[in-house]
Amino acid sequence: MKPTKIIATGILFAQCAFGIAFGEELSDQIQITRSACSGISNAMDNLKKMAGINTAVTAVGTVTGGVALGTGIAKAGVDSEIEQLEKQIEELKRSNANVPVETLTIEDKAAFDKQVNEFVRTYTAELQQKESELSAAEQKSKTLGNIRTGTLAATAVADTAGTIIAAKNKVDDDLQSRIDNCVTAVKRLSTARASAQAAKTTDTAEISKANTIINACRDWEYVNLTDINKKARGAAISSGTGAAFAIAGTITSASANSDSTRQNDDKGKSLNTASNVLAGGATGASAVATIFNATQIGAIKKAVNIAEKCEGALN
Repeated sequence: MKPTKIIATGILFAQCAFGIAFGEELSDQIQITRSACSGISNAMDNLKKMAGINTAVTAVGTVTGGVALGTGIAKAGVDSEIEQLEKQIEELKRSNANVPVETLTIEDKAAFDKQVNEFVRTYTAELQQKESELSAAEQKSKTLGNIRTGTLAATAVADTAGTIIAAKNKVDDDLQSRIDNCVTAVKRLSTARASAQAAKTTDTAEISKANTIINACRDWEYVNLTDINKKARGAAISSGTGAAFAIAGTITSASANSDSTRQNDDKGKSLNTASNVLAGGATGASAVATIFNATQIGAIKKAVNIAEKCEGALN
C-alpha cells in the first residue's frame, strides 16, 4: 500500500470515529446544541426578577428598622423628660409644706387669707400644668413605644421573607446541569464544525450558522455562577440575622411598653435600651442583606446577557 493511501485511510478512520463521538453530521450537532442551550434565559430572568424583589423587601426591612431605632431614640428622650417632670411634681408637692407662716398673723386676717389664697392658686396652677405635661409626655412615650414595636414587627416580617427568597434564589443543580450541557454541546459543535470544514461535507451556510452559535454561546464556559450563589447565601444569612434581631426587639419593645413595666423605672430603662440596640442590629443586618441582593442582580445580569445572546443565535 502506498503511503498516500495509508494517510487517506487514517483520515477516513478518524472522521468515522469522530462521527461516532460527536454526531454524524454538523446539522445534527447544531440541533443538539439548540436543544441543550435553549430555555436557560428564562431561568436566569426569574433569578434576576426575584433578586430585584428581594432587594425591595430587605430595603423595606432596613427602612422600618431605621424607623424603629429612630423612634426608640425619640422615646428615650421623652422618657427622660417624664423622669424630670415626676421629680418636679414631687418637689412641688413637698413645697406645699413650706408656707411662710412667719408672715401670716391672726391679727391681719385679710392679708392672711389673701396670701394663702395666692399661694394655693399659684401652687394649684403650677401643679396642674406639670401634671398635664406629664400626662401628655406619658401618652407620647406610649405612642412611640407602640410605633417602635410595630415597625420592628414589620422588619421581622420583611427580613423573614428576605431569608426565604434568598435561600431559594440561586443556581440550583438542575440549572447548573443545563448550563454544563450547553457548554459541552458548544464544544462538540466546535469540533464538528472543524471536522466538517476539513472533510468539506457541508455547505457554507451551515458552517456560518455553527460559527454564529459557537461565538454567541461559548461565554457560558467562563461565567462565574458561584458568585450568584455566594451573594444569595450572604443575603440569606444577613436577612436571617435581621429577622432574629427584629423578632427579639419586637418582644422586648412590647414588654418595655406594657403598663406594668412602665411603672418600674429601672426595668423599663433596661428593656427600652435593649429594644433600641436590637432595632439597630436589625437595621444594620437588613442593610447588608439589601447590598447582597443588589450585587446579586449585577452578577445575574451578566449571565442573562450571555443567555439572551446565545439563544438569539440559536434561532
